[in-house]
Amino acid sequence: MSWRAVAVVAGALALSPAAAAAAQPERPVYDERGRIVEIPFVPAFEKPRLTKQRATRILLAERKVADWLERYPVKGRITDATYDRTYRDWTVKVWWGQAGQIALGRVADESALVTEAWTGPQVAWKMARGYDGAFGGKKINSPYVWLAFCAAFLLGLADLRRPLSLRNLDLLALLSFSVSLWFFNRGDVFTAIPLVYPPLLYLIGRAAWVGVRGTRGRAVVPVWPIWLLAAATVFLAGFRVGLNVRASNVIDVGYSGVIGAHRISHGESPYGNFPTQGDLKPCGEADRDGETRKRIQTNGRCESSNDRGDTYGPVAYLSYLPGYWILGWDGDWDSLPAVHLTSILFDLLCIAGLALVGRRFGGNRLAATLAFAWAAYPFTQYASSSNTNDAILPAFLIFGFWLVTSPPGRGAFAALAGWTKFAALLLVPLWLSYPDSLRSPRRKLAFAAAFCLATLVSFSVLFLEPNPIHAARVFWDRTIGWQLGRDSPFSLWDWGQYHARGIPDLHVVQRVLQGLLVAAAATVGFFPRRKNPLQLAALTAALLMGFQLVLTHWFYLYIPWFFPFAAFVALASVPAPRRAEAVVPARERASRELVAAG
Repeated sequence: MSWRAVAVVAGALALSPAAAAAAQPERPVYDERGRIVEIPFVPAFEKPRLTKQRATRILLAERKVADWLERYPVKGRITDATYDRTYRDWTVKVWWGQAGQIALGRVADESALVTEAWTGPQVAWKMARGYDGAFGGKKINSPYVWLAFCAAFLLGLADLRRPLSLRNLDLLALLSFSVSLWFFNRGDVFTAIPLVYPPLLYLIGRAAWVGVRGTRGRAVVPVWPIWLLAAATVFLAGFRVGLNVRASNVIDVGYSGVIGAHRISHGESPYGNFPTQGDLKPCGEADRDGETRKRIQTNGRCESSNDRGDTYGPVAYLSYLPGYWILGWDGDWDSLPAVHLTSILFDLLCIAGLALVGRRFGGNRLAATLAFAWAAYPFTQYASSSNTNDAILPAFLIFGFWLVTSPPGRGAFAALAGWTKFAALLLVPLWLSYPDSLRSPRRKLAFAAAFCLATLVSFSVLFLEPNPIHAARVFWDRTIGWQLGRDSPFSLWDWGQYHARGIPDLHVVQRVLQGLLVAAAATVGFFPRRKNPLQLAALTAALLMGFQLVLTHWFYLYIPWFFPFAAFVALASVPAPRRAEAVVPARERASRELVAAG
């Protein structure tokens, strides 16, 4: 046989199905973005080893699935299983009556092993499945990094001379949300969510008590010198920026910010104009579930979808304009540097704002203490590492509180916060009535005028549309209207949707508590009649926490909303410096009265 013939035979063998199969991977290969780059060789004649019935029985026998299905009668249960030739596995689904789909899983065809099993809220909510680093990336969720933040927070702020003090209890309550987060990261929603409410109820009660009485308890003898707290704050601020830049991710909340900024920059209202999937032409690869996020939008751009990203107030999108103008956005859900820049900016603004607040109401020590508190608190870094818009609301409220004696400043920042996240609108009666609910009509008029002007500027985005009235209706439908009727497993109030044995329907209790919250928001506008800054901070914290208490869709990223004011209540125990008192007019004394307990 000639060498040419040998080469022909070798080439034929190389192109044979057996050789091709040997060169193929045994399972799908993904790139760094989760897209398939290679698939296993599957001969056309190969049939699945398992039957539809056997694959279903295997999943139903899985302990996690079996335990959940015990909550439902067998009668009325519907199952289905489909085989995927690419992945060589079975996708099994289970439905029951009003509860809808109650279980989902995958069974490997060759090994007959369950590779995925999701029940209850994990079926519809991927964020409930406990994927490693899904929020904030792996670094901030690492026990070592998280506990290091907790240790710094506690050691830097605790009253080490009196371990059983209320101050220490307040700090432990603020850190105790970490226990709930640990269970959440394991995918155990039904354990994680109930653990949120005890510390939340304690902090609400504590803030309400301080808000009514106007004092917070016994003064704390300083442990660390001011320079050390300031140096630690600078170090932690740099560390936080490094974590954000090098070891964080951008979830859909942050992604929505740069989309909205892009729409506004191009003369569109963000509401109703976000990239969707729908029936639009795909321009990217499908994921494991066959979902193609990248589509050619009506503006002609290939963009990754974020269908419900236009659910926030207009300021939540306006705040991303500087980052978008500097770093842009190419339409993809990639590293999104503009979002990182915005997250870092507002995180640093919160630190700087708290330093100003502390300097005004307690001198250099309180300035260093409050700034350090934000920098060391793990949940503020959790929001930064997730690159969400949840530092924007507290930033506006912090600066509004700093300008507490200026009705226009207070009113403008209250509006900016409220049109970022609607929870802050609950504060309007309280902030309007400061410092005396029965006096100073001119001051209240100045507050109202600034609030209305800031509101008009915020909603100027609606005038980018040809029909602003229609744009206003779209705004309502996409934001408040949708949020009022949304479903979510991330609170106790909506678990009745699962119609499972042992899980009560608490919608009636939620409605009662929501009514009480609205009544409380109106009442604090008149009582206490006169308020000092400590009371204003305490009642602000109580209302924001009360809103979160009755919220259907709650999440850990919301904790920074109330944290600055809860921290002020826990830590502001010294009076304003005497030299400042000499230059402050008598009519402004209520604005800087912090009662040193003793």
